[in-house]
Amino acid sequence: MQMVTIKQGDSPLILAQPHGGTYIPDNLMARLTPLGKGLNDTDWHISQLYDSLTADVTIVAAQYHRYIIDANRDPSGISLYPGQNTTTLCPLTDFDGKDLWQKGQTPSEDEIADRTAIYHQPYHQALQSEIDRVKAKHGYAILYDCHSIRSNIPFLFEGTLPVFSIGSNLGATCAPQIEQAVLDICKSARNYDHVINGRFKGGWTTRHYGQPKNHVHAIQMELAQRCYMSETPPWAYRSDISRQIRPHLKDILQQLKTIALS
Repeated sequence: MQMVTIKQGDSPLILAQPHGGTYIPDNLMARLTPLGKGLNDTDWHISQLYDSLTADVTIVAAQYHRYIIDANRDPSGISLYPGQNTTTLCPLTDFDGKDLWQKGQTPSEDEIADRTAIYHQPYHQALQSEIDRVKAKHGYAILYDCHSIRSNIPFLFEGTLPVFSIGSNLGATCAPQIEQAVLDICKSARNYDHVINGRFKGGWTTRHYGQPKNHVHAIQMELAQRCYMSETPPWAYRSDISRQIRPHLKDILQQLKTIALS
């Protein structure tokens, strides 16, 4: 099983997809609770949603599931949202705060270190390599971090999440014109609400790689899953509603691909 897949493009734009994978080896699957085995917190169908929206983008996608280890968490284990409910580097609970691992089966510190080496590091080595390649070609790189999540998760946030949640860590991870370009398209998307730097301000990927002074820009998009799929098992992709959101996502990617940066 290939843990990380890479599709190279020639444009400055890179799509990161850390949470769309569903692979869990049998020995770890056997240790999960029945709830954990449902993989409820997957960014379901994220690759399908973004597929073929624009040509010549690079895509780096983790094929393993976030319950093994979360590729969008700081490998040191430090929380990006102090004081707020969140999940850890190797999650012990799901997004509803319920146990993922059977009694006595939670990963030890040594196991977490092993998972970091086997899964987390290769994903970020691939991402860094593609950033370096794209930057060498264009003089800069733009990383667009693709995410999705259920619209209502009381353990993590109050109320219903807007369809578009844009994260730039309060503008620190990208040039202002990148943030503004994404925001303008989301504002103009009829029947879809949006927020910028709300509950999701950008995960570790966005914050780690987003260094505008070094000509690497990063922005996160967290989509509420109601805009393209069913939010209950079996988590079906819905072409009837996804075809309405995809043109807006296409506009975002096209704009980021052609934006002028000095």
